[in-house]
Amino acid sequence: MPGLRLLLLLLSASGALTLRAVMIDEIQVYTDDINAAGKFGLELHVNTTLQGRSVPDFPGEITPEHGLRVTPEFSYGLNRDFEAGLYLPGERTSDGSYLLAGTKVRLKWLPVQPDAKTGGWFFGLNGELSYLPRRFDLTQWGFELRTMLGYRSTGWLLAANPVLGWGLSGPDKGGRPEAELQLKAAWEIAHGVSFGPEYYADFGRLGRALPSVEQDHALYAAFDVDLRPWVFNVGLGRGLSDAADKWTLKFIFELPW
Repeated sequence: MPGLRLLLLLLSASGALTLRAVMIDEIQVYTDDINAAGKFGLELHVNTTLQGRSVPDFPGEITPEHGLRVTPEFSYGLNRDFEAGLYLPGERTSDGSYLLAGTKVRLKWLPVQPDAKTGGWFFGLNGELSYLPRRFDLTQWGFELRTMLGYRSTGWLLAANPVLGWGLSGPDKGGRPEAELQLKAAWEIAHGVSFGPEYYADFGRLGRALPSVEQDHALYAAFDVDLRPWVFNVGLGRGLSDAADKWTLKFIFELPW
């Protein structure tokens, strides 16, 4: 029946507006890391959803379960306080297809930095402009503003990233930003090896939070290894809410440049 098909289409669009799916190209809490002026950097973000969402939020969406996402991140230190970055995300889908997934560019500003030897507070902002094909993100064009706040001392680290994300096109254009929070704590358990939790939460629209069952909350057990030339982060994440993927494995490798 035409009327029934129209109703189902509207309900489908409404659900897509409520739960806007986005490709999981990086799983990372930003800390006080910044390239020195004139220095290039290269990191490789790799993650896979071992058990998670397999039903699309909207027609044609690439769902995360059993997908393998690989994203090189190029960075360059502009001066002491500013760093530019470029992401080129890609994915091997659950059916074995290899897909490019758009582009992201960012600018990091870190005016408050801890002392290299004694540590201290850090604070900064990171702005990111992104374009992802519709099958990865219904909005396609987006902008994210991330606050980086924390404290580093000998043997331990605390960091928090409140994040706001705006849709610049599609159904999210001009709407309230998505509100996220990311937290990290790490303690050095051996020379060059730290361990601690990472927490990631997506609450929905700022000022209009989703019901708790629809929010995305995940907790990771993460290791940070800095035994040059081996520098990497590895974490196993467990979803804490019904809307979160149940198990995710992630790596971040720092590659020689």
